[in-house]
Amino acid sequence: MSVVVFGSLNMDLVTRVKRLPKPGETLMGSAFFTTAGGKGANQAVAAAKLGAVVKMIGRVGDDAWGTELVAGLTAVGVETDGITTEPGVHSGVAVITVAESGENQILGVYGANDRLDESDVERLKTRLVGAKVLLLQLEVPVKAVKQAAQVAHEMGVIVVLDPAPVREESIAACYPFVDFLIPNETEASQLVGFEVRDVETAMQASLVLHRQGVRNVIIKLGVKGACYSKLRSPIDSTDSQLETFWVPAFQVKAIDAVAAGDAFAGAFAVALCEGKTDADAVRWGCAAGALATTKVGAQVAMSERASFDAFLEGVG
Repeated sequence: MSVVVFGSLNMDLVTRVKRLPKPGETLMGSAFFTTAGGKGANQAVAAAKLGAVVKMIGRVGDDAWGTELVAGLTAVGVETDGITTEPGVHSGVAVITVAESGENQILGVYGANDRLDESDVERLKTRLVGAKVLLLQLEVPVKAVKQAAQVAHEMGVIVVLDPAPVREESIAACYPFVDFLIPNETEASQLVGFEVRDVETAMQASLVLHRQGVRNVIIKLGVKGACYSKLRSPIDSTDSQLETFWVPAFQVKAIDAVAAGDAFAGAFAVALCEGKTDADAVRWGCAAGALATTKVGAQVAMSERASFDAFLEGVG
């Protein structure tokens, strides 16, 4: 069983600062570096480092960064023959500011990622044969994401959508084909129209998303853990039933939260591939997300399987 990722590859341009700047404010940074990123590529690396067979579908520009991004995935074992080079277009970039607290701000300019279309979905089909999970994000066109989700759903592949970044274009058309929607609290707030800040409001948001057609909702709350809600029968029926639970966060010393959500997605997918329960899969996601915050960067922060297993064993 494999994990297939349909999504973005970016070069991250990272600046470290004492605190995040206010609007109109200029601050002195303490460090600057570039590192491979992109939500799709990050999730692919997270799953590959945990031992899954991973296949990536995406696009890069015909520039040095594109070459570097593909080489980095190949180096960790991701199958990259589904990644194409887009002539005359730059590779995606993300301008990231990281505070000492681990908080971050991200501005994406997606370049070649914005060119994903039906031809990429066609290439996806052959790579879904024998796959267990398809990971999706929103750094590529929503139309292509919806088509990819529909194809995977029809082939019996579990579809996991990380709705990041939330776009102005509605993603409701994707919901009938999505098995798990996994926003963080900010994304959930944008999707439902009210602030999601704790377990109670996360459960309220999950109910809204269920009413919109989402079957399983996992809302990542950072240091407050993650909330899971599963719809067991039609939401408007007289006997509608929800299965809900909360997974507390793992206590670590966080220095950079930029890739925590992607680490969660990758580990969650691997757990599903290995036949774990939904509850255990969420716990795996929380553990991987926590570990990713203890290192600087995105793909370089993803855990190898041995250290991940040792961490889980250590926390009981």
